[in-house]
Amino acid sequence: MRYLKNVTFKSVMIATFISLGLTSCSDDDSETATGGSANLTVRMTDAPGDFDAVFVDVEDIEIQVQSENEMDAEADVDGDGWVSVGDVQTGVYDLLELTGGVSQLLADTEVPAGYVSQMRLILGSENTVIVDGVEQPLNTPSAEQSGLKLQLNQDFEEGENYAFLLDFDVDKSIVATGNGGFNLKPVIRLSAEADAGVVVGAIVLPADLEMSVQSLVVLTGESTTVSAYTDEEGNFSLNGVPAGVYSLEVIPEADANLDTYAIGTVEVKPNETTDLGELSL
Repeated sequence: MRYLKNVTFKSVMIATFISLGLTSCSDDDSETATGGSANLTVRMTDAPGDFDAVFVDVEDIEIQVQSENEMDAEADVDGDGWVSVGDVQTGVYDLLELTGGVSQLLADTEVPAGYVSQMRLILGSENTVIVDGVEQPLNTPSAEQSGLKLQLNQDFEEGENYAFLLDFDVDKSIVATGNGGFNLKPVIRLSAEADAGVVVGAIVLPADLEMSVQSLVVLTGESTTVSAYTDEEGNFSLNGVPAGVYSLEVIPEADANLDTYAIGTVEVKPNETTDLGELSL
């Protein structure tokens, strides 16, 4: 039986970099803040994958303030202007626990109001992957160390709250090398929680089934796929889902010998929770 993610079984994930820049309507090339501030919340979660565990060492989250001239020139060089957002929840996280609707708060802080383009997550050196019970370093190739840039392209207004979810796809992000090691090739979906929906439900097993079963729930749209495992009670929560129409599949673990459950149309609306109720396998 393949490894399944749950709160008792170690996770997979990736160490990764991202970037974030703030700009505003200031005519001063060195300043972009409007004089006020907005609240920024950043959380991370994890899509399922087939490793025993992946541990990520989070050290900081930085933002970069760019002038309008720099933004027009699509400035893309790390260094000048990068500062920590402050109050970052640093530590080594087992991302196996970040599935089924669970997320980890990384930052809840004040940032300058203005035009936000990018964000960067800074990782330390204690990043590891566990495969078949063996712990190995999770290597980051030099080409990836400059960071995977995720575009926000949004105005942060003074006094407003902005929340973003970093959804790692570890199954696509960890690449085996020819010498038995593993490299990190980050694949991350960034969503604005304020404009996204949530899909929840509960999987009901046959009454005569004498075993616990964990199921993989996959929501698939035209350009977005969101997945999570059920918890010990069969509940699931798919967070940060962009508004749209999706199909849904519930895939029980192979040893259960149960059929896949499918729903052809699931409509997700912004800032709303779609409750699918009980789904019987």
